[in-house]
Amino acid sequence: MILHVDMDAFYASVEELDNPQLKGRCVIVGGQSKRSVVSAANYAARRFGVHSAMPVFQARKICPEAVFLPPRMSRYKELSSKIMSILREFSPLVEPVSIDEAYIDITGCEKLFGGVREIALRIKERIKKRLGLTCSLGAAPNKFLAKIASDMDKPDGLTIIMPEDVDQFIESLPIHKVPGVGKNTHDKLKLMGVKTLRDVNKYPEGVLVRRFGAFGHRLVKLADGIDRSVVTPVSETKSVSAEETLPGDTEDKNVLGKYILKQSEKIGRELRKLGIKARTINVKIKHSDFKQVTRSVTIKEPTQSSEVIIREASQLLENYRMSDKARLIGVGVSNFVSGVEQIQTDIFEQDNTKNSNWQKLDKAIDTITDKFGTDVIKRASLKGRK
Repeated sequence: MILHVDMDAFYASVEELDNPQLKGRCVIVGGQSKRSVVSAANYAARRFGVHSAMPVFQARKICPEAVFLPPRMSRYKELSSKIMSILREFSPLVEPVSIDEAYIDITGCEKLFGGVREIALRIKERIKKRLGLTCSLGAAPNKFLAKIASDMDKPDGLTIIMPEDVDQFIESLPIHKVPGVGKNTHDKLKLMGVKTLRDVNKYPEGVLVRRFGAFGHRLVKLADGIDRSVVTPVSETKSVSAEETLPGDTEDKNVLGKYILKQSEKIGRELRKLGIKARTINVKIKHSDFKQVTRSVTIKEPTQSSEVIIREASQLLENYRMSDKARLIGVGVSNFVSGVEQIQTDIFEQDNTKNSNWQKLDKAIDTITDKFGTDVIKRASLKGRK
């Protein structure tokens, strides 16, 4: 059996925990500008229709009495680490999937902690007693069903799907509840008469694959209650990114370039902290009409150098033809290799002395920012950079 643990309105709950005067009030966590989006809302605010990813200006309209707070990521990460430690007291097989949710494989743990319900209740009690926070749990024979179960009785809920109940559960599960079924897929399935997950079996697998690609294969498996993905204790970092919604739409690449500079610096610091290097660098642009585009480049030698990330990301931006003003700009890296001691080779200039100097500069900047913060030292503008 596998549990999916999902913290209830995590960011907002942490704010209430640290400031008891917020209890009973609508609490919304998000950016402070009109163009920012809601990161989290407590259940009092949700009753007004506020939800994650909603524009903050819209949340202010429908819930004007709410307390709006900026995110405190360091505090959320601190408590997240403690939550994961509690889960590991019950099983070594814990897979964090975000800052506020994780899977835990409790197969074989019954002799130590009791049955599924008892283990789930003990986890909830321990998190509540030690940290003052509530969570919702789902238990099922696989990850797919456990995740759906955890969302069925929020907040502070517990839903258990035993193996003998899987068929009945799938029979009545609305298709839009299936992870991966977004609006477009749901609309297509609705036209096909698919209302529940079991309805997928009305169609041959080949038909579903032609309509939905690889996801068609997965739908067939899920409709039979099959999900063979395992709980992986150490989740390998797949990508590191930074993005920001602009205070105003712009097509000025000089302005966008300054954001890229700041974001690339942040990503470089994160790579060096993780001890990994990236081969692929990408730039993400969301236009004023919300159309999103990405441009990427894969470099010959993996890097953790802020200078290289800045240069490659800036070139991607320079080569991109702006069809409309941008409302969001972001930089990301992926395709990682480990090993921080490898000497970074510049793919344009085979000058190892210069590369070594950049490495020394990165280390010096990291030391200063770790001690005094990221705002005390900044690089020069990208203007004129080749």
